[in-house]
Parts: sequence; structure tokens; C-alpha cells
Amino acid sequence: MKNILDDAFEKKYAVPQFNMNGLIWLESILKTAEKCKAPVIIGTTDKIVDQLGGFKLLAQIFEIMKKDLKIKVPAILHLDHGQTVERCFEAVDAGYDSVMYDGSKLSIEENVKNTKKVVEYAHKQGVTVEAEVGSVGGTEDGVYSDMIYADQSECMKLAIETGIDSLAPALGSVHGKYKGEPNLGFEEMARLRQSLHVPFVLHGASGISNADLQKAISYGHAKVNYNTELNIGWSDALRTVLTENQELYAPMEILKPGKQALNAVIEEVIIRTGAYEKA
Repeated sequence: MKNILDDAFEKKYAVPQFNMNGLIWLESILKTAEKCKAPVIIGTTDKIVDQLGGFKLLAQIFEIMKKDLKIKVPAILHLDHGQTVERCFEAVDAGYDSVMYDGSKLSIEENVKNTKKVVEYAHKQGVTVEAEVGSVGGTEDGVYSDMIYADQSECMKLAIETGIDSLAPALGSVHGKYKGEPNLGFEEMARLRQSLHVPFVLHGASGISNADLQKAISYGHAKVNYNTELNIGWSDALRTVLTENQELYAPMEILKPGKQALNAVIEEVIIRTGAYEKA
């Protein structure tokens, strides 16, 4: 993770993170990244890890699928929004490449204290750590949060005192569908970038215009997270095939359009973030 984020940070593009919600997502993400010769991050949100089989199973499936599909591009397995220090430790022990500790709902003192524990444990095993300040609004995998803009002094405190590898400062993006136009805090991004050299992470990128995305990348967002956009494409395709083919019951035929939709969205995002042929 550190190598690909540092490259993206220096060359002003972003590595997309696509959250997986099942094996169909994982297969589509890996195959499309290989096709596009792009580095890619596969995110598993803490909230649904156990529903997908748990950390160990996901890490093993990830490695097996990479090998079977002959994936040569950098592909990273990442814990998204790790809810506790212990859950981050579990992911590290299972073989994850990267973890995010989300202490954004805690006081900055508690956030720093817990993030430091995760960093010390993860770095010993070569695993990178992302942390968050403020709160990305909206709902993701059943978890709702109010939007709270990141405080610059708290961002600096967290990054400097913990040694994290990337920082997710909440500056106006939301999880889920946007209601109206996104309103990103570019002035805050600019001020924060002047103070910190660590790569930034943009959560809730689905629905953000390409112009706003490019501006955020110019301020050092080297990792950009997508989930809703993939799920809308998949569910729309599934809804259409079932509506237009009332007698269809063969699972593979039902799932095929959804996989094609996932592939198309993933490729478009890879191009949009500038990761195309950056592997």
C-alpha cells in the first residue's frame, strides 16, 4: 500500500478502493484492474466482514483468487472503517495488507491513543494504517454518521503523533447517495496540505463530479473510495434482467449482467482517478 500510495501522491493520481460485497465484486475488481493495468485496493468494511466469512477466509480467498486469475498488478486487501483496535489486530493477523482504524467518533486524545496502538502493531508486520478525523456523513453498510468537518489541528496531531501512512480528513464527502450537489471543503484541503505531507484518502467518492475529484487529487488525495456507485450499477442490472425475463431462474444467467455492470463501473473509475496503466 505505501509504495502505490506514495507513487500516486507524487504523480498526482489516485488509487481507487472498491469495496467488495461478495466474490462477484472481488472477481470483477481484480480482472478489471488487470485489464486496465492499474493498481487497486479492495476494501472490506468492518461492519460486513463477518457476513462475508471473516478476516481469515477473506484473506485466503483474496490470495487464491489473485493467483488463479494470474493478477500481476498491485492489489491490496484493506480493512475499511475498523471499529476497534482489536478488529484491526485481527485483520493484520489474518494477512491483510492494510487497515483503517476509525476513531473519528472518539475524542482526539482517544483517537490518537488507539491509532498509535494499531500503527505499532501493524507496522511490525509490514501492514499500513489509515486513520480518520471528523466524520464522513451518510450511511455505509448500515452505519449512519452525521457529517463533521475535520479540524486541522486534530488532523496534524493524529498524523504526527501516530505515524499513520494515510489520513482520511472528513471534508464534505458522504457515504451513500448524495442529496443535491456534493460540497467539498477545498479551502480546508489546501490549508491542511500546506501543513502535512501524508497522502489523503477521500471517502464517499461515488457521485462526486470529475472536476471536483481532480481538484481533490491535486490536493494530495492519493486513495479514493468507491462503493455506492458499484452497488447501484450492479443492482440496476440485476433489477432489469429479472424484470425483463420473468421465467429466468438460472443463477449464472441472472448474475451475468450484474458482473458486466460492475466491470464497466470499475473501468470508468480507474480512468477517472488517473490510475489507468499506472501499475
